[in-house]
Amino acid sequence: MTRRLVNITLDNLDDLPRRCRRCVFWELDPVGGARAAETGDTELEKEAWVSAVLLEWGSCGKICYVDGVPAGYVMFAPSAYAPRSVAFPTSPVSADAALLMTAEVLPEFGGGGLARMLVQGVAKDLTRRGIRAVEAFGDAQWPGVGHCVLPADYLLAVGFKTVRPHPRFPRLRLELKTAASWREDVEVALERLLGSMSPEGALRPV
Repeated sequence: MTRRLVNITLDNLDDLPRRCRRCVFWELDPVGGARAAETGDTELEKEAWVSAVLLEWGSCGKICYVDGVPAGYVMFAPSAYAPRSVAFPTSPVSADAALLMTAEVLPEFGGGGLARMLVQGVAKDLTRRGIRAVEAFGDAQWPGVGHCVLPADYLLAVGFKTVRPHPRFPRLRLELKTAASWREDVEVALERLLGSMSPEGALRPV
């Protein structure tokens, strides 16, 4: 079995799961996202967003392949590129952190260490750019907003710490130096985190 981790580009964007390829939950503000959904332009908006972030900031996601088959992905960017982030009651994301937007390991590939591979790849990428931490908005009532907002309990289980509490959408933070030294039990929890994303689930505005 061969595993390969690559940056998301316009060339491999279609390798994302269909629901993610069409999703602009993070990429547009709530009004813009609703408008794109009504006109059927979400895939074009996703492509335009990836293109802009690649040109202006650099890598904003990674795909893991197992024997050439897409098996998992993660997407991240500075919060300035994620308009939806300002709609959360615990915004804004800290100035020294990137936003972990969404991530998933496909169920058939769970338990193989791919989740650790994905997030370690993100940690190395961001560290090279001088970014100190990654933050995420957790959902304390997951899967209330579908697969786009990660469950708060699992983020806590893999080492994130709450920096701004909220009964529904706490903001959590992981120092990148921590990401480089996960213990085995944390890696197991990380597999649970990324392997438990609901493949379906209607998204609604935050």
